[in-house]
Amino acid sequence: MGSDGDVAALAQLVADAEGAADVVRAGQVREVRVLAAAGVLAEKQAAGASEKVKAREMALRGIAAELAGVFVATDRTLQRRIDEARDLVDNFPLTMAAWEAGRIVRGHVRVIQEIGCLVPVADRAEFERAAVERCEGETPNRVRDALRMIAERIHPRTFTERHEEAAAGRCVRVQAGSDGMSDLIATLPTVIADGIVDRLTRQAREIINARAQAEAPGTPDTRADANGALPDADTTIRDGSSFIDDARTIDQVRADVFSDLLLAGTPALDPTGTGDGNGTLGAIRAHVQVAVSALTLMGQDDGPADLAGRSPIDANTARELAGNATSWDRLLTHPVTGTVLECDTYRPTAAMVRLLRARDRHCRFPGCRQPAIRCELDHTIAASDGGATHVCNLANLCKRHHDVKHHTRWRV
Repeated sequence: MGSDGDVAALAQLVADAEGAADVVRAGQVREVRVLAAAGVLAEKQAAGASEKVKAREMALRGIAAELAGVFVATDRTLQRRIDEARDLVDNFPLTMAAWEAGRIVRGHVRVIQEIGCLVPVADRAEFERAAVERCEGETPNRVRDALRMIAERIHPRTFTERHEEAAAGRCVRVQAGSDGMSDLIATLPTVIADGIVDRLTRQAREIINARAQAEAPGTPDTRADANGALPDADTTIRDGSSFIDDARTIDQVRADVFSDLLLAGTPALDPTGTGDGNGTLGAIRAHVQVAVSALTLMGQDDGPADLAGRSPIDANTARELAGNATSWDRLLTHPVTGTVLECDTYRPTAAMVRLLRARDRHCRFPGCRQPAIRCELDHTIAASDGGATHVCNLANLCKRHHDVKHHTRWRV
């Protein structure tokens, strides 16, 4: 089949998929309305009954058990789904209407319902209108953070007030697991937790990169002793750092570095060292990317700032981070979508990189949430084909989707 035939076949496949998606959406909407009606029926059956016998609960259990056979699920699962459907139909009418009209999909509905619970009922309609508009044309995973920011701004209590209350409950706890393992759980302000994970990730990548370089064929080994003899290559790598068949994943390396930092204050194994104990892992510090409005920086409002790729942070933390920064950019954003339109800085060094990180925030591939600080800058039109190194011809792509762009038919 020629290329024209491939294009026609793909077009037909897309058309069939769209038709199938419409059928699935109609079925999902009908299911939600049926389950919500089941909840209403249970409430009617319990009307006027004695509270001592928990009439509504029993009526709901009976109906859930009846429907469980139809849906091939447990009655507990059906009871939970009935409650969720009742909440969706009763408290999110604009979302249901947009879903029925095909403006959004089931994933959007779940996100709107999950985050909308943070907004008081009196302000829910305003949130729904803004949320539905934001969801159109975007994947559910990508809009989650934007909807959370909308909900935080609509909430009658400021994010700063609620954050201060929540921060008072910060703690560290151990949850015992099986096979001699446990979960060490730290409940911390988001910017601190994200910074910890970023630092561990950067340190883990340094170790893995050093390991890969040492294991590469032909890597020179400069650790010969006075007689010119070299150590056993199976048990050591360059710069005096010891590994024995080290095949740890990045998650395992992160966990090991985390343990070393807490127990000993420094990584026990640093392949980036120079042999005199002066490694570079300890010098690595976390990088976080925060977008904050000028009004919030000046203290004229307490609106939350956006920790890119994560969640909102309180205004006081954002101001403290901005005050400690050696340089920062002024961003002109679209008043509705929040898209960065223009950026300038006092220091021109690496300005294009900062602008692109501020613009993209994450990998540009649909649905990918890898933060821009961990992505690669790619020429949309290759430099070898005359593409300019200009912000209009550059995009942040994670390693996976950078490869997809180069080796498949996907194009920016």
